[in-house]
Amino acid sequence: MSNAFLNSEPNPAESLPSPERAGDRDLLDTMPWLPCRLSLEIPVARFTMGDLLTLTKGSIVETVFHHTSDVPLRVNQVLIGWTEFDVVGDRLAARITDQA
Repeated sequence: MSNAFLNSEPNPAESLPSPERAGDRDLLDTMPWLPCRLSLEIPVARFTMGDLLTLTKGSIVETVFHHTSDVPLRVNQVLIGWTEFDVVGDRLAARITDQA
């Protein structure tokens, strides 16, 4: 009996398309989605635990960033770029302005 018949478990590498089989598709399109944590870190001046407990909807918090400064964007705690805030309709959005 050959080894091919003895090993009945599928090989995960065989299920991924090789660059030759993928054709013109981007390799990232063939990979499953990976969980990640996206964070925008904005330092605030003189912010206490009491301030945190009194926050309500519509509260305004003073930051140490100038309103035209870009904010660091991190994915899984790794700096990947810089963003600026923008208002889209009634929502706050972050626009990527530069890559790290």
